[in-house]
Amino acid sequence: MSGHSKWSTIKRKKEKTDGARAKVFTKISREIVVAVKEGGGDPNNNAKLRDLISKAKASNIPNDNIDRLIKKAAGSGEKDNYEAITYEGYGPCGVAVMVDALTDNRNRTAGDLRHYFDKFGGNLGQNGCVAFLFERKGLIIVANEEENISEDQFMEDLMETSAGDYEFDEDVIEVYTAPDELQTVRDALEKKGYHFESAEVAYLPVTETKIDNPEDLEKMEKLLDMLDDNDDVQNVWHTCANLD
Repeated sequence: MSGHSKWSTIKRKKEKTDGARAKVFTKISREIVVAVKEGGGDPNNNAKLRDLISKAKASNIPNDNIDRLIKKAAGSGEKDNYEAITYEGYGPCGVAVMVDALTDNRNRTAGDLRHYFDKFGGNLGQNGCVAFLFERKGLIIVANEEENISEDQFMEDLMETSAGDYEFDEDVIEVYTAPDELQTVRDALEKKGYHFESAEVAYLPVTETKIDNPEDLEKMEKLLDMLDDNDDVQNVWHTCANLD
């Protein structure tokens, strides 16, 4: 993720996809199918599914559509088997890029991604080629749009969990955890009444690359747009210092 804020990336994606609900639903529906198959179709007993339902509603996806998808995934009607794959590569000027995908055809997805990277001055690499430039952490985005959460109270509540660091922003709070502690911390905060924009394992850059050439910066933006537009791509993380 660029900069130091995951929220800037979420907002960028939301602004870009608000006018394309069908594409947003395609991406979220794959996550819901996987979540239901892994943890069942009852959101009361499946925290990941609860988060995805909230995510779908925030994207203005009708409740009926969400319910039908959950029932289909929980029954015998959903035949698609999605595989989670992380791709790694370099964008323009050596910017490192991590791509999380859910795909039912890894050859198609790899071919598409390789084309995008080649087209905009980068290259899709082998597993491990850029992973060392990122730190894998659990990242929980706590909603605070009404700014009614006291930082002192939140810090006190957070100290009762196994969370690591946090960043208190104007409308959101970013909480960082060890990857295997993500769900535990998320559930503990939910019990205290907090609401979430997202809760996921993220790749946070340990170093960043600044692109000075405007043409290269434009290529990087176009590469990110192409990746975001691909139905198989769920998340994109990068080390570009001057892009959200």
